[in-house]
Amino acid sequence: MTLGTRIVIGMVAGLAVGGLFTFIDGPVTTRIVSVIEPVGTLWLNALRMTVVPLVISLLITGMASASQTASTGRLAARALLLFVVLLTAAAVAGALLTPAALAVWPVHPDSATALRAGAGMADATVPQLPPWREWITAVIPVNPFAAAADADMLPLVIFALLFGLAASRIQAAQRERLLGFFQAVADAVFVLVRWILIAAPAGVFALALGVGFRGGIEAAGALVHYLVLMCALCIVITLAMYPLATLAGGMPLRRFVRAAAPAQALAFSTQSSLACLPVMLESARSQLGLPARVSSVVLPLAVSLFRITSPIVNLSIVLFVAHVHGIDLDPAQLVAGVAVAVVTSFAVVGLPSQITFFTTTVPISLAMGVPTDILPLLLAIEVIPDLFRTVGNVTADLTASVILARRAELPDAAGEPARSEPG
Repeated sequence: MTLGTRIVIGMVAGLAVGGLFTFIDGPVTTRIVSVIEPVGTLWLNALRMTVVPLVISLLITGMASASQTASTGRLAARALLLFVVLLTAAAVAGALLTPAALAVWPVHPDSATALRAGAGMADATVPQLPPWREWITAVIPVNPFAAAADADMLPLVIFALLFGLAASRIQAAQRERLLGFFQAVADAVFVLVRWILIAAPAGVFALALGVGFRGGIEAAGALVHYLVLMCALCIVITLAMYPLATLAGGMPLRRFVRAAAPAQALAFSTQSSLACLPVMLESARSQLGLPARVSSVVLPLAVSLFRITSPIVNLSIVLFVAHVHGIDLDPAQLVAGVAVAVVTSFAVVGLPSQITFFTTTVPISLAMGVPTDILPLLLAIEVIPDLFRTVGNVTADLTASVILARRAELPDAAGEPARSEPG
């Protein structure tokens, strides 16, 4: 039984037992809930403590690696630029589509109240960002260590990016030692995260027990609402890749559909973009007719650094939580969310979603001033959206290859010589 399945079982069991306790409410059941709930809080705190060191180490090593990759060739540099553009477009789409979808189809007030009450946040004070001028001037941290201590994620992300870029410019021996240290930090934290996730079913059960006890069946309605919304967003971003491959890549639609189907089927069954790489390489060669010199560079790079569904879904998760709490987000908060969503998705691509869920959503929540206590319950059902996430990711990987093949100074996908790019 996979970890995701066990987490879902823990959540369902917690909601069911908590809902049952509402019908036999009394001193005994209240005491049981009060004893079990701290287990969930301890588990949540354990996950939170890994976010700052993991994000910093991954951003520094990822930025240094990406910068070095860009310097190795024109095609790799173009690929990285395309990845950043598409990731940013996806994040902006999330910032626009999710509020619009929630305005048309809002969470029922009773369900939102039940979920807030179950998470213990019914009377929470929501932090607010400072005025625009103060927010802009605070983006560059005066003291990165203070920003880390306060979990002030946006300045911390900026520092990590600049530090990683600077690390790519120092002498090779020094760079290897420095990046080796941060890679070791990331690896050690991943081990810690895996240990913490062993207890995830029990932690989620304890949290869901409180949700079911205080919110009853209405809380489950909010979770279903979330599930449908996230899966729909993944489907939308996947469908957007087809016209992009046709218009920007010059690939006939029917041909691209046939070529993408095997990788998409494997992605849905394995939830691993890396496992789909051999199939994508074969489809790029035999069905799309892409030059091997393009696909052999772009596809491995895409699997390592590019996950198109991450910014739109991770930002939308935070927007959903803000909606449940009735928080009206201003433009500064949305800009901060888009920026952090793009950067964190670029840094942690290729990791299991149960690990990356907190690594990518908590920094966005902290940057936007949105509570995080509902996130563990959303993690419990992440296994379902992750199916659609992986399908979107491999589709985008093939789309990027098609676009870059058309622009390369090589035969294009249709077998005709491509025009040389100036410069």
